[in-house]
Amino acid sequence: MWPRVNGLRSMELGTPGAMRAELNALALAGRKTATTGLLADYAEEAEGLEYPGERLALIDDDGRLVGVIEITGVEVKPFAEVTWEHARAEGEGDASLEEWRAGHRGYWERLGARVEERTPVVCLAFRLAGGP
Repeated sequence: MWPRVNGLRSMELGTPGAMRAELNALALAGRKTATTGLLADYAEEAEGLEYPGERLALIDDDGRLVGVIEITGVEVKPFAEVTWEHARAEGEGDASLEEWRAGHRGYWERLGARVEERTPVVCLAFRLAGGP
């Protein structure tokens, strides 16, 4: 199960360290309004999908609340069907959908998950809903 903070499910962007700090900063600045995860992680963690209107605690490496985000959209689709609109909304500076796909595939493979064209992913859209 994912940690709970102030009664909210938590959102941990990226991996601990510099990546999480950068992604949190992008979200807090309103430049990151989407993220993508592997559907398999939800089953592994015994978590249900987020839903529009749900608020999540955005947390840092130490589990401290850094902000609150509100989910505005949820889509489950094959990795190959993620759109450029969604990828661009992740705010990470990718110049193309191909660059986004290569970066995400490499990220998940470094974590031990093989990602193929048909691998189901969860595309979340969100907005910043408040600070700590």
